[in-house]
Amino acid sequence: MTAITEIPLTTLDGQPTTLGDYADRAVLLVNVASRCGLTPQYAALEQLARDYGERGLTVIGVPCNQFMGQEPGTPEEIATFCSTTYGVTFPLLAKTDVNGEDRHPLYAELTRTADADGAAGDIQWNFEKFVIAPGGAVVNRFRPKTVPDAPEVVAAIEAVLPR
Repeated sequence: MTAITEIPLTTLDGQPTTLGDYADRAVLLVNVASRCGLTPQYAALEQLARDYGERGLTVIGVPCNQFMGQEPGTPEEIATFCSTTYGVTFPLLAKTDVNGEDRHPLYAELTRTADADGAAGDIQWNFEKFVIAPGGAVVNRFRPKTVPDAPEVVAAIEAVLPR
């Protein structure tokens, strides 16, 4: 089994990366979409990135078009939407399959993590959140309707901040 920090990823602008690039930071990783009823969560994600960035948090968005085609855009369209509509400054990865036969290896690992009710498995919808501690341990999973600034999400982030 490959460590989660070593799984090859690609940024939205096509550059290779891994979670290892963030190994000394806490990460809130979220599958995102531009045309979803939950899309306004981008605002809270950006606020978390701004509020906790200096303390060692990186929010990472993972565009996904698997839920009713709610992320149909090109990388350029996604980047423009996120920056102009929600002022997103946090990193975005390339559009990624999070479920099914073509599930990205990162999500093959992430979906082994259970949520607060003890349920692991497929991503339910856009805006499912994973808190990853420095070093790459996945410590929490929050389902899509749990907003990014919910007390339980903030507490999970604060518990793993490196500084």
